[in-house]
Amino acid sequence: MIGGWQIIIVLVVILLLFGARRIPELGKGLGRGIRSFKEGLSTDVEDEGLEGDKKEKEKKLPP
Repeated sequence: MIGGWQIIIVLVVILLLFGARRIPELGKGLGRGIRSFKEGLSTDVEDEGLEGDKKEKEKKLPP
């Protein structure tokens, strides 16, 4: 299990590596990446749903 001291140590190391100015930029970049990933997933699900509807309509049409 990760305790409170381990988290504090990791945060201090990150602060030392990247500096106080870079941490907000890294957070913004991470947030944008997660947002675009979620948007990509939602558009894929919508596209698959539309393709399924087209296939069902094609099956129902008489030859």
